Amino acid sequence: MTKTALISVSDKTGIVPFAKELVTRHGFRILSTGGTAKAIAEAGIEVIEVGDYTGFPEMMEGRVKTLHPKIHGGLLCLREKSEHMEQAAAHDIEMIDMVVVNLYPFEETVAKDGVTREEAIEQIDIGGPSMLRSAAKNHASVTVITDPADYSRVLAVLDEPGELAALRRELAIKVYARTSEYDGAITKFLSQAGTDEPDLSAISGLPDTFSIEAEKASSLRYGENPHQQAALYGRFFEVFEQLQGKELSFNNIIDISAATYLIGEFESPTVAILKHTNPCGVASADSLVEAWDQAFATDRQAPFGGIIVVNQTVDGELAQRIREIFCEVIIAPHFSDDALEQFGKRKNLRLMINREGVRTDSLQDIRSAIGGFLVQDRDQKRLRPAECKVVTERQPTEAEWAAMLFGWKVVKHVKSNAIVYAAAERTLGIGAGQMSRVDSSRIAVWKAGEAKLPLAGSIIASDAFFPFADGLEAAADAGATAAIQPGGSVRDEEVIAAANKRGMAMVFTGIRHFRH
Repeated sequence: MTKTALISVSDKTGIVPFAKELVTRHGFRILSTGGTAKAIAEAGIEVIEVGDYTGFPEMMEGRVKTLHPKIHGGLLCLREKSEHMEQAAAHDIEMIDMVVVNLYPFEETVAKDGVTREEAIEQIDIGGPSMLRSAAKNHASVTVITDPADYSRVLAVLDEPGELAALRRELAIKVYARTSEYDGAITKFLSQAGTDEPDLSAISGLPDTFSIEAEKASSLRYGENPHQQAALYGRFFEVFEQLQGKELSFNNIIDISAATYLIGEFESPTVAILKHTNPCGVASADSLVEAWDQAFATDRQAPFGGIIVVNQTVDGELAQRIREIFCEVIIAPHFSDDALEQFGKRKNLRLMINREGVRTDSLQDIRSAIGGFLVQDRDQKRLRPAECKVVTERQPTEAEWAAMLFGWKVVKHVKSNAIVYAAAERTLGIGAGQMSRVDSSRIAVWKAGEAKLPLAGSIIASDAFFPFADGLEAAADAGATAAIQPGGSVRDEEVIAAANKRGMAMVFTGIRHFRH
């Protein structure tokens, strides 16, 4: 019996040679529609138009063409059930053994600037998902393909029933993942598109229905700990390219993301060293080598096994410096040939190129919660000096302003409670993740002492307000002469009075940067 393949694709990549192989090597006949049928026919391959097959013309500007019992009956009929086959014969329904469909480019359409609601709606595919889902439901008998990358895999096993059955199931799962992703994109667009009544949730970018759909990019050896299973989903490997080193771990990927967001704060040559997503040294300078020396000087112990990120090309001189310590991952926009040769001697060291630049951003931050998940806008708020308010009697000096603005960029990326002591363009001591802000300050002072970095004349940056004057007083005792913090405590006046008593300058930003 002649097998039938129904082909209707928006992306015509590889479709003509695939159709030719189906006909010449595997004895299929081809049903098709519109532009796909034209492309196949122009290649000299015999093709039957769906309208001729169903006896029902394409109509309503192509909105109705494959929604017909002869199509869906041929897909959904259970071949092993005699009553199904008898009904098919009675209504002149022939079996369809393969469906090759990829969907109208809805996501690409809505990503274009200025696209109208009407243009987007016209790119909502109806027949395509219907055929895909019908074929996928009956994958025991029907091969369904929605990704051109799978054409060669299907051709390779068409004459191997056992292998074909396993592949059919895999491709059916892929179909449901794709149609779910497609529906999610439509839901998101329609939730955010203009309506007669303003939708505040849509305006904020957070629709009433929020879907997460992503293909598995990589299975991971384990999660945060060896007893936890884990996998990576989404387009991480479209953003980053791994040049060498061991397979990335769950924790590596989290650290790489944190490092990339941090380095995106800086434009001048900058080096950041992170451990467990917290920066343990950050510096900017005229060259990356100078920046490295200052960042590493902040803490010479914590960087062991850490993550290093830079915002310019890693050259041979910097590579030689970095090789003096053991680290897990180095992230950069580029590596020189000399640097690659040096790092190549450490086969396990992971080298990552950020293909999309150091300012890689995602719009939302998503975390799991019991019974659901939390979605928030990512903290991308930049500080403008003009928005700051000097609340003390003494104005900051130019050097203090420079140090405060630098420290503020860093403290945003430190786990709360977060304290950063800094000079202009370098960190001096960092305290992260303590239950008390004073404890974070003490840790930062202790770290600076361990590194033999004097804090006299430094600034202190705090991610949230000082709830009591003791935190600021501890900073003054350590040598800080200026402070930058959000303000907003009921005891702000006490903290301001303490700063004035110590002759400190203090700036309120009005912006908080909690990182839980």
